[in-house]
Order: sequence, then C-alpha cells, then structure tokens
Amino acid sequence: MNASHEWLKALVAHDLSPAAVRDLLTARVVTVDELIPLRQDLSKIVVARVVEAVRHPDSDHLWLTKVDAGGDEPVEVVCGAPNVQAGALYPFAPSGTVLPGGLKLERKKIRGQWSNGMLCSARELGLGESQDGILELHVSAAPGTPFLDVVPAGDARLVVDVTPNRPDLLSHLGLARELAGALGKPLVLPAVPGKVAAVPAAERKRSAGRAGPVAVHLEETSLAHRYMGVVIRGVTVGPSPEWIVRRLEAVGSRSVNNVVDSTNYVLHELGQPIHAFDVSKLGGSSVIVRGAKKGEALVTLDGTRRALDERTTVIADATTPQAIAGVMGGRDSEVTDATTDLFVEVAVFDPSRTRAARRALGLSTDASYRFERGVDIELPPVALDRVTALITAFAGGKVDGVPVDLYPKPRAHTTVTLRVDRARRLLGEAIPALEIARLLRTVGFRIQTAPGTEMLAGDEELSVIIPSWRIDVTIEADLVEEIARLHGYDRFPSDLRPFRPSATPDAPQWHVARRVREELVAAGLRETRPMPFVRGSGDGSEYVRVTNPIADNEAFLRREVLDTLARRAEHNLAHRLGDVRIFEIGATFAPDGALLPREEMRAAALIMGARRPPHFTERQPPNFDEWDAKGLAERMAAAIAPGVVTELVPAQADGHLWDVFIGTMRAGFVKRVTLDAPVWAAPAFGVELSLGVVPSGDVAPRGQHAHQGSAVVVSRSHAEYKPVPVTPAVEVDLALLVPESMAAARVEEVIREGAGDLLERLVLLDEYRGKGIESGMRSLMWRLTLRHAERTLRDKEVEGRREKLLQTLENELGIRQRTA
Repeated sequence: MNASHEWLKALVAHDLSPAAVRDLLTARVVTVDELIPLRQDLSKIVVARVVEAVRHPDSDHLWLTKVDAGGDEPVEVVCGAPNVQAGALYPFAPSGTVLPGGLKLERKKIRGQWSNGMLCSARELGLGESQDGILELHVSAAPGTPFLDVVPAGDARLVVDVTPNRPDLLSHLGLARELAGALGKPLVLPAVPGKVAAVPAAERKRSAGRAGPVAVHLEETSLAHRYMGVVIRGVTVGPSPEWIVRRLEAVGSRSVNNVVDSTNYVLHELGQPIHAFDVSKLGGSSVIVRGAKKGEALVTLDGTRRALDERTTVIADATTPQAIAGVMGGRDSEVTDATTDLFVEVAVFDPSRTRAARRALGLSTDASYRFERGVDIELPPVALDRVTALITAFAGGKVDGVPVDLYPKPRAHTTVTLRVDRARRLLGEAIPALEIARLLRTVGFRIQTAPGTEMLAGDEELSVIIPSWRIDVTIEADLVEEIARLHGYDRFPSDLRPFRPSATPDAPQWHVARRVREELVAAGLRETRPMPFVRGSGDGSEYVRVTNPIADNEAFLRREVLDTLARRAEHNLAHRLGDVRIFEIGATFAPDGALLPREEMRAAALIMGARRPPHFTERQPPNFDEWDAKGLAERMAAAIAPGVVTELVPAQADGHLWDVFIGTMRAGFVKRVTLDAPVWAAPAFGVELSLGVVPSGDVAPRGQHAHQGSAVVVSRSHAEYKPVPVTPAVEVDLALLVPESMAAARVEEVIREGAGDLLERLVLLDEYRGKGIESGMRSLMWRLTLRHAERTLRDKEVEGRREKLLQTLENELGIRQRTA
C-alpha cells in the first residue's frame, strides 16, 4: 500500500520527518519497504550562497552575481530578482537542470554577460505562486547541499507492506491510528472545505429498502454483510480541486473527475471502497445485489467484455448487471461529464466471493484487494457521510431522500477475557493491569469497567472489547501479542528466562558452524544428519558406551564424524551410487575419566567418485583425489578462522595424509577413508576439523538441530531432505539423429515429458558429426536413468517405455533413432 506523509499529518498533527514516521511504523506495527520523496524534479537544485552582487552594466533591473554552489570556484549568474543580496542563501539550478515547468537551463549570454544557471523563486520550483523574487533560505547548510535535504519541499510516499491479517492498515486512517497511539496525539478526520450537503440518518433494513427514488434489494443476505446507498441529485461533473489531485497523486492514483476522485479519496483515506452509478442509466430505478445468471456478461470500466460466472456477485438494475460487486463497475452506468444524478454505493462484500470473482475474471483492483482481506463492518456509515460531503463540496448537488442501510445480521462487539498473569507468563515480564489497559486503549480497544465506576473490575482479569476494525484479534494470545508490540519489543530485557527466546547473541561456535556449512554447500556437498552411534572396535574402551542404546550393534558414541559418514557412503555404494559428496557438522565423544565424556563439535566432509557431472564433451570425468581433499580442507579452515594462516603438514598417523594446523593449533586431519566397497568404487577421502570443545553440562550450540531417525537422508542443500533410493535403477541410452537447426533442449523437453515419472536423471553424453551422418544432421546421445520408487522395473516395461518414447519423438519432432 502507498501512503502519503502529508495525508497522515492531516489526520494526526505531528512534526516527525517522513523518515522518522517510516522508522516508527516499522518498529511498531508494519514494515515500510520504501520511502520515496515525490519532488524528484527538484533533485538537482542545491543550496547556494551569493558571494557578490552588482548591477548589470546594460540593464537597470538585472544583477551580476557570483554564486558559491559548492564547486571549486564561484559561478557567474545573471539574476533579475530585486531581493538578491550578497551573503544570503538561495536555491540554485545549475546549467542542464530541467525545472518543474519543463524549462531546461543552458549556459547563455544575457545582455552580453554569461549566466550559468538560475537562482530560483518559489513559483519556478513549483512550491507556491509567490512572484516577489527568489526564495531566500533560512537554513544552516553548506553551499552545494541538495535542496531536498534541508527544505521539506513536497510530499513523501511510504510504501507499506501490509500483512494479510491487518486489513485495517490498508488506509491512512489505520496508519494514523497507530501513529496517534504511539505519539499520544488525537486522531482527527479533517473537515471537508466548501459547502457540504446535510446527510439524513440512514434507514436500516434487513434486505430491502429505498434510497430516495431508488429501490435497493439484497437478494441473498450472504452476498453482502452490509450495503448502504444514497442518491445525490444536481451534481456538476468536472475537475477536482488541486489539493485532492495532489493527495491522490501522492499515493499513485490519477485524477479522473470530482465524483470519481471523491470515491477514490475515501478509499485511500478510510479503506472503504465506494462506487458511484449514474442514476439515469439504472433501468427501473432499481439496484439489486444478486448472483450472476448463466450466460450474463458485462463490459467493465476498462472496456473489456467479461463473461460472468454464476458464483460471481453482481450489482444489477431491473434487467442487467451494472457492476461486479467488490471488483469493478460497468461501463454502461459509469459517471461521465453529462451525469447529474448519482447513486453512491458503500458496502461490505463477502471476502470469499470477491476472491472467487477476482480469480475467475483475472482482474485485481484496489477495491477487491481490500474486500478480500475484510472491511470494517462499522465503517460504511462513516464512509457514506464522508463521500457525500466530498461530492457535494466539489460537484454541488444535494441528497435526495433518506439513505438506505441494508444490514442483515448486525454484529455484536467481540469481548475477550485477558488474564494478567497469563500475559506475564507469555511475555516473561510483568506489566501492570493499568498499563495494559492504557496501551490497549491507545489503539481503540475498550476495557469493560465495573458499573458506576471508571476503575477496572479487578487486576486478575480484564474484559477487553475488540474494535470492529481488528478482525485479527479473536483470542487471549492475540491480545498478548498486541501488548508486546505496544509496550515495545526493544524494551523487553535480554536476560535468559523460561519460555521466552532471548535477545542474547548466538554462541560464536554457531556462527563458525554456519560459515563452514555455507562453504561446503557452495562447494557442492550435501549435508547429512545421521545419528552419532557407531559399532565401536576392539574392546570398546576407546569409545563412550550408551547406557540404553537404540540398537545393540550401534551401542557406542562416535569418536570421529567420518565414522558415520563412512557408513553413509557405504549405504550409497550398496545402491550403486558411487559419486558421493557429503558432510556433517556434529558432535564427537571421547572418554574423559569424568562423569561426562569430552564432547567436541567437528565439521567433516567425505568425497569420492566423479569430480564433476558427466558431459558429452568429457565422457568420463576424473575422480576426486587427495589433492581435492587437501583443497577442501583449506576452504573449511578458512571458514573456521578467516584471516588465520592454515598449514597442512604430512601426517605421521597411519592412514592420515595431512594434519591441518590453523595458526599453531592442530585442528584436524585429511585422510583416505577405508570403506567396505565394491571393486568398481573409487577411493574415498575425508576431512575432519574441530570447531571447539563443548563444556560439560552445556547444551549443543544454538542452530544444531536434533537428529531424527536412523536412516540417512541426503539433501540438495541443508534445508531439503530426500531418502536414498532403495530400488535398482535402469539406464537406457538413446542415440538420435537431430537436425542442426533444432536445439538439444527442445529434444530433451520431449524426452522428459515422454519418459514420465520414472525418469530420475537425464544426461546428454555425446555429440557426433561425420562419417555416417548426413549433411545438416548430428547425432546426440542421451542416457536416461529410470527408477520406480517402490519396485524393480521389468525389462518388458522398460522396453515398452523406450519404444513409446521413440514414437513420440518421431511424431512431435520428426527425429529418429540412429541405427549405425
């Protein structure tokens, strides 16, 4: 939503800058994504000081001035203003500037003297109509300072990211209500300037009534929660006053005419969508809210003919639809320059039906955006009075008869009981009942008091009446949320307490783990989260035994993270997956002679198989070797201790390749990992580095998630997990003759569609041109890996899928299999 800073100031008088309002709203209630100064046509204007002013030798009204505009030397400017004087500050437009009126300034001679820009008046800057001379600035700013930095010239637009649960903030009134509560200032709806027609009190009915001469009928009470209307006669449609045009432009809306602008003004001011019909174009002087009939269509205000769904709510006259309720009006009854009599609709339409209509029509508007999220049921009477005042002030006319108010099921105010002790336990801080009541009252909540007294009924519980515009507050926890934000999140203490997250900074070890994780994911490794249990070896004295193990064959806690990564690699190899790149950040345990073992956080990585994916330019990529592992260790060490010298020293321990030193401390090792592997498997290499010892009795560092289950899961990143497949895969090679003019990507698209959900992997292995291939063609070979998630594929099934795929390729692309 776009909001105007000046518009907000009109509702809540304050002296905050636009940036201060942005920061206050963001900290208190809603994020302001962007702050846009609206007078960017003044961006090249700077503050300048006149250092010398003398009469022009060839003119009795011109001055020759030297102006300090922040450059190395003063510039010469010819000025015709009578009030220019040396030492004063003025707005200065250098040569090349385009002024708001469209005039581009160029260096030129005036009466034989060069002028390099212009000292500007308020009128030339679009800041007023004064012609008394150039605009003297009474500011404390150095020459060359941008004019907009020191002078509040024009409005500023706040781009507000309103969440779906706060539709009350989709208006200046809603934002101003929050400002008023934060600043302790009154919220006032400014009076409409001009002659305003009196509006009689609306006559409330359930589903049918009259607004002056127009009969209004709500065919089904579920179509609109409330529907009001008023007839205004004798209007003169024309341009709107300048101030309302500027207000609408400030929020990104264009001016149409004084009637439409009045409805749009109330939309942005109060959050209430409004539509005006030309009464003379309503057949039978009737307005009927009903569902669309089969085969009906409507030409909307944008000139598009739209077929209507039977689930769409329409506003119709006696015979035909005239508007799509809550979305857009129809062209046949729109207000034009010839319109003199209006029927003005102010309603609250059903959110779900509005959303269904908007989706069916593919049409989103400011009105539908608000109706879908929910409009305050108590707002229509205020909005009807407001829009009537604006229309009659700008376009003349008077109200004909009594407005109608169709309100089928009046809503009672919701009351929620707030237990003060419950609020204290949820917030972690005791806020007195009187302070809670004060905070809630600042934004419109009411506190029920004991009869005949202004005191609260008791300190233990508060009976809170929810304002009609806060449709998001329905239970006690919602009120506690309100108390927290109104009290100020930054005012809560940062010490650790039960049941409440702390503002205490994360442990340094967690930040180290995050850096290592990001480095390894960037290197193409996948994170695993296995359980830290191992089989042990020898007599088990070197391992910590679990008192009550999950499984007897894994009754010990690991000493190295690579112990469990090795088992995961073997699990992959058992399923013919030989290209393994996995890592884990987790704890190791060693006997320490104390009650608790020595627990240490480590990062470990295991790599084996192809160094990179296969490609038709490289039939068999090289495998990982010890030098790849050495390079990976260096990257991990740099992430652990940025800027600290890392050294890898040939290792003395059996099976280790290098010991890794970060500074002077041995941090870990690189080794060749011994696996129970088939003969075709490539060698495996591992890196394991320490992130620090966990003190006894301490919890795992923040950010280390609990391991879940005993089966390994391997992910594309550390956030997306997939199980290793347990059924065998089948590889099928397709050599196809493809025209030179056809992209391989197009062929691959058809293969993917034809192979269906059995396709696990598709790789382009080879490209061939030459003997046996006719001119204008090339041979491309793809390898398809097919796998069923639950069973082994049968040969007949695979061959049938292959034949069907070849037939599809020939039918759709005209390509065939290469046979020689």
